[in-house]
Amino acid sequence: MKRLGPFAHPVASPVAPQERSPFPVLLALAALSLLLGCSGIRPPKGVDPTRVRMTVTGYCDCGDCCGWERAWLRLGAPVYSAGPNKGKRKEVGVTATGSKTRRGTAAVDRRRFPYGTVFHVPGYGYARAEDTGGAIKGNHIDLWFPSHEAALRWGRRTLSVTVWPAP
Repeated sequence: MKRLGPFAHPVASPVAPQERSPFPVLLALAALSLLLGCSGIRPPKGVDPTRVRMTVTGYCDCGDCCGWERAWLRLGAPVYSAGPNKGKRKEVGVTATGSKTRRGTAAVDRRRFPYGTVFHVPGYGYARAEDTGGAIKGNHIDLWFPSHEAALRWGRRTLSVTVWPAP
C-alpha cells in the first residue's frame, strides 16, 4: 500500500491477477461424476431397448451380501459359505465374469439376462450384467455398491428398468 501523505488514505497498488490452475475444477468434476454414477457403461448402438418391471436390490463385497466367510476360525482366507462351491476359496471383489466389482456391476439370472446386458436403473444409472447370485431369479437384478451401508440404504425396489440386450 502506498501512502500519499501524512493525512491521506492508503491506496492499494495495482496487482496483476494471477492465473489459476484448472486442476481443482477438473478434480471436482471427476469426483462429482463418480458420485452421480458415471460408470462408463453405455447402451450398445443399434439395439432397441425394452422397459421391464423388476425387483432391484443392492449388494456389496461383504460376506453377508456375497455368501462367503473366513476359513480357520474366521481368520483365514475367504471361502464360499454355501452351495456347490462351499469351502472353496472365494476371490472377494471379482465377478463371475472375472471383472472387478465397481459401480455399474449387476448380478442377474443368466437365463433371463445374459452377461453383457445393459440396464438403466432410475436413481442408480447404467449397469451391466457381469455377475450372478443364488437368490437372483427372473426379473430381479442386484446392483453393486461400495459399502454394506449404501446397499442397505438402496434396499429393495420395484422399478421400471430400461434394458438393452447383450449384442
